[in-house]
Amino acid sequence: MGKTKEADDRFKKFGTVSFTAITKTNDFIDYLEQNKVMGTRCRDCGMQFFPPRADCYRCLTSHMEWFEVTGTGKLVTYSKLEYGPVGFEKDLPYRIALLDYGNYKVFGRITDGVQDDAIKIGMEMKTTVNRLPNGQVNYVFQPV
Repeated sequence: MGKTKEADDRFKKFGTVSFTAITKTNDFIDYLEQNKVMGTRCRDCGMQFFPPRADCYRCLTSHMEWFEVTGTGKLVTYSKLEYGPVGFEKDLPYRIALLDYGNYKVFGRITDGVQDDAIKIGMEMKTTVNRLPNGQVNYVFQPV
């Protein structure tokens, strides 16, 4: 008898709801559980990706390595959501945003508790791990 291959379902731990079943980058979840937000970098051309990718679209290779999202990014844009997709209704209202880290950009949510009048385009923010009450993990943006 052959071995039964165990399903890699780590993305079930991501966010409020995860629409991702299995990817080549499931280690992303393990890193979040270690309080690290990680992206991937192509070993051939140096291109950086967030969210992490298993393949480089520039080189068409899979020679990727992990790098940690550290330091600060500049807020490019944000939007306050009053209506959310299925599974996120209880989170409303919340803000989604885009941070520019120079060589890559990170899309995510601004942490709860930040007042609207404190958010300014161009402000510096950092990306941090966020642990949810239900045991899941994700990442959020916090003002510096």
